[in-house]
Amino acid sequence: MGMDLERFEKQLAFIKEIDKEKQIFRQTYISDGTRKENDAEHAWHMAIMTLLLSEYSNEEIDVLKTIRMILIHDVVEIDAGDTYAYDEVAKTTQREREEKAADRLFGLLPEDQAEELRALWEEFETGETKEAKFARTMDNFQPMMLNDATDGKAWVEHQVAVSKILKRNERTPRGSEELWNYGKENYIEKHVNLGHIIDDRRM
Repeated sequence: MGMDLERFEKQLAFIKEIDKEKQIFRQTYISDGTRKENDAEHAWHMAIMTLLLSEYSNEEIDVLKTIRMILIHDVVEIDAGDTYAYDEVAKTTQREREEKAADRLFGLLPEDQAEELRALWEEFETGETKEAKFARTMDNFQPMMLNDATDGKAWVEHQVAVSKILKRNERTPRGSEELWNYGKENYIEKHVNLGHIIDDRRM
């Protein structure tokens, strides 16, 4: 049976298009603090973390499914751009921008794969399955870890208050209470005490 050339070319078109993820830079610095990470690096890092840290999930998860979800969760930012976690204005249009991007990007694929990856993206966004809960925990834990590695560089630059960090992480324990408890103590509270995060709980 020969290759379905039309199908293959659609797959290649998507594969080439998502190379643009390497050009979408986030607000989080890489561990040596020399530059900000891009979306592709973020997804790769989260995928490796899931492979290694899935034992700390609140529930047993399908690791491969979670990794697949993580690898495509930010592709929409190719069109929609990265929305910084604490940019309240940009967040008001985020969903609309990302929906439009998902239509275009996943639409490059053959129909069956377009539906499969779009469903995985929607599952991550909704955050209700055990795999999505853990994926979203990784999405929040990874930048916390890098913020700690860089002496809170991004937190200091953006003058982030602890109330905003805790608000953003309201759902983080749903994927892993152990990882959240570790991150809260060893990353967030540590940098509050160091003065890198504004402690507005006492204001």
